[in-house]
Amino acid sequence: MKLDEYLKTVAAKVDMEADEYSKAVDSTLQKAASHLLVSGGKRLRPALVLLSAESIRSGASEDIFQAALALEWTHTFTLVHDDIMDGDSLRRGRPTVHVVWNEATAILAGDVLYANAFEYLCRVKNATPESKVIAVQMLAHSCHELCEGQQEDVSFETRSDVTLDEYLSMVRKKTGVLYAAAGGIGAALAGGDVKQISALYTLGLNAGIAFQIQDDIIDLLAPSEVSGKDQASDLRENKQSVLAILARDEGVDLSAYHKPELSKDEIDEAISLLETSGVLDKARGMAEKLIADSKAGLSVLPDSEAKTLIMEMADFFVARRY
Repeated sequence: MKLDEYLKTVAAKVDMEADEYSKAVDSTLQKAASHLLVSGGKRLRPALVLLSAESIRSGASEDIFQAALALEWTHTFTLVHDDIMDGDSLRRGRPTVHVVWNEATAILAGDVLYANAFEYLCRVKNATPESKVIAVQMLAHSCHELCEGQQEDVSFETRSDVTLDEYLSMVRKKTGVLYAAAGGIGAALAGGDVKQISALYTLGLNAGIAFQIQDDIIDLLAPSEVSGKDQASDLRENKQSVLAILARDEGVDLSAYHKPELSKDEIDEAISLLETSGVLDKARGMAEKLIADSKAGLSVLPDSEAKTLIMEMADFFVARRY
C-alpha cells in the first residue's frame, strides 16, 4: 500500500470515531471538545501508533486501535489550549474553540479530551498489563513535557535572544515527545522489546522535531486557503521560530515585518529575503538530517511493509507543504 493511501485509510477510521464521539453526549462541552476532532486533520500520530505496532507484530494495529485514538485526542487537547494562549482565531479552516464558545469552555473542552485519551489507553485489548502501564507512563510523561514546552514557547514571546539550542529543546518537548509516544506506545502494546521500543520512540522524537521545523517553514510559505491557518503569523508576531533564530544568526533583519497585518507583497518580500540569505535552506537541511538519523535507527526492526511506510512517513514530514 502507498503511504498516502494508508494515511487516508487511518484518517477515515479516526474521522468515523470522532464523529461517533461528537454524538455520544448532547452537551455544550461535548460539542466544544468535538469541534476540532470533527474538523479533519492529518491524523499522523494515530498512523504512527498503528504502523509502529504493525512493524513489531503483523495484525497488532487492529488490537491497539484505541491507543491511536488516545494520541489524536491528546494532540487535539493541546491544539485547543494552544489556540487560547496564542490568540489564534482559525484552525483547520474553522474558527477556534474559544472563538465559537469562550475561553472557559475551551479550557474545559481540552481537559475532557486529555482525560478521554487515558481512558482510551486503558481500553486497549490483547496487550499485557505491563505494556499498558508502559503506554500510560509514556503518554503521561509526554503530556508533562508538552506543558513544559508550551510554557517555554510562551516565555520566548518576551525575548529576542532565544538560541537555536533553546528552540530545539522547546520543540522536542512541545512536538517531538508526542510523536515519540506514538512510536513507543505502538511498539510497547504490540509486544516489542526494549531496543525496538526505543528505536521507534527515537524515530518519533526526531521526526516530531523535524515536523515542527517544517511547520515553521509552512507557516511562512503556505497561503491560508492551503494551510487552514493565518499565513506568516509567526513573522507578524515576532515569534521565535527556527526561521527567526536562523535569520538573526545570519544578520537578516526581519523587524519591518513584525506587525499585526502584512500584505501579500510584504510576505513575498520576507520569503525572498529568507531564501536569498540561505535561511530557508538551512532550516530544511536541519529537518532532513533529523529524519535521516532517525530512519537509520530502525535497523533493529525486521523488514516489513509497515517499516517501509514508517520511513516514508518520516520523509513526508519534511516534504509536506501544508
